[in-house]
Amino acid sequence: MTETLFFEHALLPGGWVRNLALTHANGCITGLEANSDGSGHERHAIGLPGMPNLHSHTFQRAFAGLTETRTNPTDSFWSWREQMYRFALRMDPDEVEAVAAHAFTEMLEGGFTAVAEFHYLHHDPAGKPYTDIAELASRIAAAAAATGIDLTLLPVFYAHSNFGGLPPTQGQRRFICDLSQFEQLFAKCQAITAAMPGAVTGIAPHSLRAVTPDELKKLMTLAGDIPFHIHIAEQVKEIEDCVAWSASRPIDWLFDHADVGRNWCLIHATHANQTERAAIAKSGAVIGFCPLTEANLGDGIFHAYDYLGGFGIGTDSNVLINVAQEMRQLETTQRLARQQRNVMADSRCNATAAALYQRGLDGGAQALGQIARFAIGAPANIVTLNTEALGPAAADPDTALNQAVFASRAPAVDCVWVRGNKLVTAGRHRDAEANRRRFNHTVAEFFLYK
Repeated sequence: MTETLFFEHALLPGGWVRNLALTHANGCITGLEANSDGSGHERHAIGLPGMPNLHSHTFQRAFAGLTETRTNPTDSFWSWREQMYRFALRMDPDEVEAVAAHAFTEMLEGGFTAVAEFHYLHHDPAGKPYTDIAELASRIAAAAAATGIDLTLLPVFYAHSNFGGLPPTQGQRRFICDLSQFEQLFAKCQAITAAMPGAVTGIAPHSLRAVTPDELKKLMTLAGDIPFHIHIAEQVKEIEDCVAWSASRPIDWLFDHADVGRNWCLIHATHANQTERAAIAKSGAVIGFCPLTEANLGDGIFHAYDYLGGFGIGTDSNVLINVAQEMRQLETTQRLARQQRNVMADSRCNATAAALYQRGLDGGAQALGQIARFAIGAPANIVTLNTEALGPAAADPDTALNQAVFASRAPAVDCVWVRGNKLVTAGRHRDAEANRRRFNHTVAEFFLYK
C-alpha cells in the first residue's frame, strides 16, 4: 500500500524543508517532494524522523520509582545496583515480556521508533539456562514485534563481577554465560531478528569488569562489523578498580587493547577525560548518553560541550521514557556545568533542540546499525509534533522543537509511524491501555516487595 503524508515543515539531513510530501510503500520512503501543495494527503505541521534509542534495559522499567528511598547515608549507583538485582531475580518470562511491551509502548509514545535492547537477563531465577537459551531474548523480540518498534537486539556477555576475572556474585546469576553458551545465545538471537523486518543483532560485552581480555578479543572476532556496545567509565569506582587492576583507566585500556571503530557504542563514558574524549571522537565510535538515568543514578556529568564526535541518546534504566526530556536533561546539565546557555547548539545549527536532534539521529542510527533520516529507501519511521500543545510556536520549526523540548508541559509527540505503520495517534499507542493493564498486573507484587 502506498501512502503520502504532507508536512508544512520536515527535518531532512540538511535542515528544515517546507511543504514536504513524503510517500512510503512497503515500509520504506519512496518519494520526497518539497514545495508540494499537499492536496488530498494526511496533513501535519511538523514531521521528524523517528529517534533511535541506543541503550535500554526494559526489565528495569518494572521497578522505576521503587528505589527512590534512601537505604544508607551514601546511596549511589552501587547501592541501586543491589536493589536492581533483587527485582531481576524475581521476573519470569511472561513478566519480562509484559514489562518490555509496556516500555516499548512508552518509547513509541515518547518519540523513539527503534531501540537497542542491551539484554543481559538470560536465565531462570536460579541461574539455570532455560531449555531454549534464548527464551528471554525471544520474549523481548515478541514484545518489539507486538508493539511495532524496530529492534536491535544486543545479547550481553557477562561472566565476571569485577576486573581480573573475579567470580560473579549470587545477584548476577541470571546474567552469566561462558563463551560456549554465549555463542549459542548469539546464534539464536540472529535467527530471531532474521525473521523480523528491519531487526538487527549485535553483541554487547557488559563492561570491562565483566569480561577478561581474552574473552573480549573472542567477542570482537565473533562480532566482526555488527553493532558492538559496552558500558564504560560510568562510575569513579569503576575507574579506580580498573587502575588497580591494570594501571590504566578503562577507556585508555580499551584503546590500547581493541580496535575501536564505527560499529562501537561506548555507553555513558561519563568520566572520560579530555584525551579520552578526543580518542573516542577520532575512532568514529558513538557515545551513548542516557541523561535521565545518569542523573537518577548520580553518575556524574560528561563534558559534552566541546565533544565533536558522534553521540546518541538512550533510556537505559527506563525510569522515565521520553525523547524530549532526555534531550532537555542533556542540555540543561551542560548549562549547569558550564554556567552558559544553549551549550549544545553549534555553528551548523544555532537552534539548540534541532542541533541535539540531528546529532541524536545520526549517532543513534550508527549505533543501532539502522537508518534514521528522511531519505529515499530509508524506513518510514516518522514522528509528528503536537501542535495544539505548541500553540503559535508551531509556525516556526526551530521554535516548535525548542518549545517541545524546553518549554512544553504537554507531551510533544502527536503521531508515530514505524515502517509505514501508524502506531501512535494523538499521543497514544494503539495498544497502550492493554499493555498498561498487563504491566500493572505484573508489577503489583513489586510494590509489596520493595
